[in-house]
Amino acid sequence: MVRGSSRPLSSAYRRRATLRTAVALLLCGAAVPSCASGEHKPDRARSASARASAAAASAAASAAAKRRAARARLLPGMPPPLDPQDLYAADRPGMLSRAVKDFPSRVYVPNTLSDTVSVIDPKKFKVIRTIPVGRQPQHVVPSWDLKTLWVNNDLGNTLTPINPANGRAGRPVDVHDPYNLYFTPDGKYAVVMASKDRALVFRDAHSMKVVKSVPVDCYGVNHADFSPDGRYFIVSCEFSGELLKVDTAKRKVIAKQRLPIAGAMPQDVKISPNGKTWYIADMMANGLWVLNGDTFGTPRLLPTGKGTHGLYVSRDSRSMYISNRGEGTISVLSFKTGKLVQRWRLPGGGSPDMGGVSSDGKVLWLSGRYNGEVYAIDTRNGRLRARIPVGGGPHGLAVYPQPGRYSLGHTGIFR
Repeated sequence: MVRGSSRPLSSAYRRRATLRTAVALLLCGAAVPSCASGEHKPDRARSASARASAAAASAAASAAAKRRAARARLLPGMPPPLDPQDLYAADRPGMLSRAVKDFPSRVYVPNTLSDTVSVIDPKKFKVIRTIPVGRQPQHVVPSWDLKTLWVNNDLGNTLTPINPANGRAGRPVDVHDPYNLYFTPDGKYAVVMASKDRALVFRDAHSMKVVKSVPVDCYGVNHADFSPDGRYFIVSCEFSGELLKVDTAKRKVIAKQRLPIAGAMPQDVKISPNGKTWYIADMMANGLWVLNGDTFGTPRLLPTGKGTHGLYVSRDSRSMYISNRGEGTISVLSFKTGKLVQRWRLPGGGSPDMGGVSSDGKVLWLSGRYNGEVYAIDTRNGRLRARIPVGGGPHGLAVYPQPGRYSLGHTGIFR
């Protein structure tokens, strides 16, 4: 009714009011079906979006906290992994460090019986230089900072530095019994695998002066690899069939085990991309020992081929190439399944030993230990692209440069 009046509303006015109400209800029902019942779906949608945003923020905060905790566990001074789920994430094709991007691509082959290093141009598949070095060179090892290649003259008791910018050898450095050479992830120390001296010798990574010599009671310390956090590394002892676990910071052996078959002869050591599984080649067991490095429990054996020796990770972190020196084959392991997926046989035979993968990931280079040759193998199909004559007893060749931020040693373990 009209304010201040007791007269009833006219029928026309009532009809217009009723019509306006009906139209409003119809429009409400068409646009937002629940408005007539008092529900507010836009508000519910905003609430759901807010909850999703809060959950995403919480997940991001949790992930960030995990990353901070993981970094806190790292060996002090060690560069954190690019990807905690892939230790080899820095090794992709083309990811050359600024320190090496101008180096010419070469393959450096230590010839143990010739006391030389053959230098191969990988584009021409041809030896372009032969460098005299010390007695019985075993491996060519990239330094932690990627600037130097060290030739391990085992019986000569020296390391010969090679400048990878120009291929020139420098003055040898006195280092006793340098069978193999590694670097701690923080870049502070070189670790000499002094096989005959039965010691792990920690030296300054640049001057090579002794910091600490750690005696070991196994025979033939040989190859190694480091845990994801750099806190420990695992060493193979080839002549006594044992494995050592070493605390990196304390420079101390903290565990030891004998492999569970008589006559075991462990060789190369490599950790999986996710950092959970260790693989140890065994040339007498003819396969890989599969190990949990954290628990350091009894490993299981995965047969691969006769004389299993060298282990090399593909550029996409999906596969590992395994050289079977005693039968002239290369096995390919899938990291995803933990199973062998291929086997490549060298035509005419051979003795594939140590080596590395080309910078672009397309060629696997391996020395032919007993054949005085080097093999260039296509990683797409296992086809032998070249067989290159070198000196006598070629061993731990290095493909250089390779992608990665720093080197852990051997023939090139890059992170």
